[in-house]
Amino acid sequence: MTPLEQKLHFDRIIERVEKARLRMNDHHIVKIVAASKYVDAEAIKSLYAIGQRAFGENKVQDLVTKSETLDELPIEWHFIGTLQKNKINHLLSVRPHLLHSIDSLELAHALNERLEREDMTLRALVQINSAYEESKSGFFPEEIHEKYLQILEECPRLQLQGVMSIGAHTEEPTIVRKSFETTRRIFETLPKATVCSMGMSGDFELAIECGSNMVRLGSILFQK
Repeated sequence: MTPLEQKLHFDRIIERVEKARLRMNDHHIVKIVAASKYVDAEAIKSLYAIGQRAFGENKVQDLVTKSETLDELPIEWHFIGTLQKNKINHLLSVRPHLLHSIDSLELAHALNERLEREDMTLRALVQINSAYEESKSGFFPEEIHEKYLQILEECPRLQLQGVMSIGAHTEEPTIVRKSFETTRRIFETLPKATVCSMGMSGDFELAIECGSNMVRLGSILFQK
């Protein structure tokens, strides 16, 4: 796409987000995180040039490499993939704005221990497996409240901001909606929770209508 075509395409996506937001609530605010795992630094730079500021990577090494390459830009980096404990040091070297995917108590404690050692804090979301799918990480809905409070109490270096979930993996909108509504209901019960991150390229409008205030958009943003 030419720069003009990219800007027009980006504006159309913003318009879709805006319409979904208004269907939810006039006062609802939605943040877009550009999931940039399949694109290079130049593609990120192009999207930054037309106004996108938050970018999310799924692999720690890619996050490290791209953040170093684009060091001159004040990009807000998010880590949106599954974090392995042996990658914690590399992740912290980037000082990401937000970690989306705390999916176990073991990971939370390992992060807290490393953050304590480095005298750092880290904003983070706890992942909910709201669709009960074996292929997905995260806590099940019936345990999330207890685990969230446990992380808050036992891991003070983690500044929990809320929750993240991935919509049910199906073409049936009612099932996807149910998974989003489950996450939203849980989000509303959690102390200090301000971020409800759900919705990707294929289902972001439905996610926003169900209460998401942060969407992770990849393929739809970076179309050729």
